[in-house]
Amino acid sequence: HAISEELASLGARIHTCARDESQLNQCLQEWKMKGFNVTGSVCDISSRAHREKLMEAVSSLFYGTLNILVMSSLTFSPSTHGLEFYTDMLIHPLLKASGSGSIVFISSVAGVVSCSVGSIYGATKVIATPAAKTFILGEEFAKNIAPNIPMRRAGEPEEAAGMAAFLCLPAASYITGQTICVDGALSVHAF
Repeated sequence: HAISEELASLGARIHTCARDESQLNQCLQEWKMKGFNVTGSVCDISSRAHREKLMEAVSSLFYGTLNILVMSSLTFSPSTHGLEFYTDMLIHPLLKASGSGSIVFISSVAGVVSCSVGSIYGATKVIATPAAKTFILGEEFAKNIAPNIPMRRAGEPEEAAGMAAFLCLPAASYITGQTICVDGALSVHAF
């Protein structure tokens, strides 16, 4: 929501997607009232058929080209692992046709690991997947994390949106293949 709004405020023409049609329609209505040029599709990216339909809509709306792809995956499961790759393969011809394009992947700071702890990270994921069913996460979890963030607060969506928008600007055209943490220095402090 925040990234779409940030890019639209900079004049970008946006096509977004969401699984929840009512939430999508609410956002589209808000953006229309602000004068933003945003369209949307209901899409569950875990479904190949949905991804293909989304790419057809994007291709039609943007005349076979695309300048920016922002992909935000908040959770991963065995069924969604690698979706970025598959979506990237579907979208590649559109980005290539534009002559230049930006791809921004958004994920949790928990996904940032160094080579020295990569094996520990992988083992932890194997253990954590079945164990996750026994944990209850919510406000209490967030309250326990915030004190460990050097800025002593959770980040706001607009803060991450600003970085995502910057990465799509010509000024950032030489920034490629980088991991940039917008996390209040949590990754510096915690990892």
